Amino acid sequence: MAATQTENMGTGSVPKLLFNLALPAVVAQIINLLYNIVDRIYIGHIEGIGATALTGVGLCMPILMLVNAFAMLCGSGGAPRAAIAMGQKDDRSAERIMGNCFSLLVILALILTVVFYIFAPPLLVMFGASENTLPYALDYTRIYVLGSLFVMVVLGMNTFVTTQGFATFSMLTTVIGAVCNIVLDPLFIFVFGMGVRGAAIATVISQGVSAVWVLRFLTGKRTRLHLRRAYLRIVPKVILPCLALGVSSFVMIATESILSISFNSSLSRYGGDLAVGAMTIITSVSQLISMPIQGVCQGGQPIISFNFGAGKPDRVKEAFRWQFIACVSYAAVFWALLMLVPHLFVQIFNNDAQLVDYTVWAMRIYMAGIFSTGFQVACQQGFVALGQAKISLLMACLRKLILLIPLIFLLPLVLSDKVFAVFLAEPISDIIAAMVTCTAFFTRFNRILKQGPKKV
Repeated sequence: MAATQTENMGTGSVPKLLFNLALPAVVAQIINLLYNIVDRIYIGHIEGIGATALTGVGLCMPILMLVNAFAMLCGSGGAPRAAIAMGQKDDRSAERIMGNCFSLLVILALILTVVFYIFAPPLLVMFGASENTLPYALDYTRIYVLGSLFVMVVLGMNTFVTTQGFATFSMLTTVIGAVCNIVLDPLFIFVFGMGVRGAAIATVISQGVSAVWVLRFLTGKRTRLHLRRAYLRIVPKVILPCLALGVSSFVMIATESILSISFNSSLSRYGGDLAVGAMTIITSVSQLISMPIQGVCQGGQPIISFNFGAGKPDRVKEAFRWQFIACVSYAAVFWALLMLVPHLFVQIFNNDAQLVDYTVWAMRIYMAGIFSTGFQVACQQGFVALGQAKISLLMACLRKLILLIPLIFLLPLVLSDKVFAVFLAEPISDIIAAMVTCTAFFTRFNRILKQGPKKV
């Protein structure tokens, strides 16, 4: 069965393949949002402390993002290389890549758990935690990081399920965990009266269930690539090319952490806890656009990578074209909704009138250029699928490190409304980054296809 699915990558209808692979990936990304969004929805509605607790949990985001970033360093770097190897009919190399990535995931998870647990208090203060919000932020962070191993196994290894064509099973990995989280959250938060700590415990348990699920699949009979003990020993010549390719995805997610710190520290300085609380909600809503787009690209990646490895440039072009159309269309529709009815999204998280009004105002500024996300992500992830590590890394750095973070600190120096200036940095960087990334991709695309892939 596994062989048939990967063979279809090279012969089946490209739009149908993309739909079959991207739909489960998009659903999985949306459901994956529920891990954190459901927590915030419940926490934001805790009577008496909802707004303050929500702000505190929002301050944990840089740490949560870094855990995700290290998972994708291995997963998004290893999975395309494994797909290229399968396209070259070299399953042994693909399994070696997967085994090396798994071992590195485990090592990184243990290191991150220790570091973040010990240094959580000073880090959260640096992120903008006040005397009121620090207790909630610390309660959530320390419990969450104890489950870092589960989080990283789910995110990192599930990419190897998708890249073999098992998109539905990959989606189920996320669905199972999300359903557990939805059920356990109100139980731990309200029934057991554990509040913020209960939300974190529910998330860790849910991620643990998902981790067991994905590992059972990769060691079972249905998978084409098996997680074998013989390939768990880390070999530099195997893992280093994966890290070189995965570093662009790592930077994209890790810089979200730096970005969150930059936003929260500036907003805390100019607007206080109210502005930081608004940013927590805006960040949650922005994931509703970014993660489905990432899901579309996860569906397109196996098709692009496999056919690139198999020497079929026409199918690569067709797959990218449909991926590009889907990403751009979704981003445009979502942007229109955010501009027209932002309050519908804000009220999901909190009903405090002052916070809702403030967030609606801020969201229209912050999201003004979000329509360009589809252009930028489709092209940047196209570079990743084609194994172009250097240019994908540069494009990943462009929007956040080169443009957005400096603008967050520079614009308040030249505009009188400091909070407006901080939020304005986002649409400016979004639009510039999309223009540069698209230009870079379309000027290099044919040349990359002509050169073909390197031997994995």
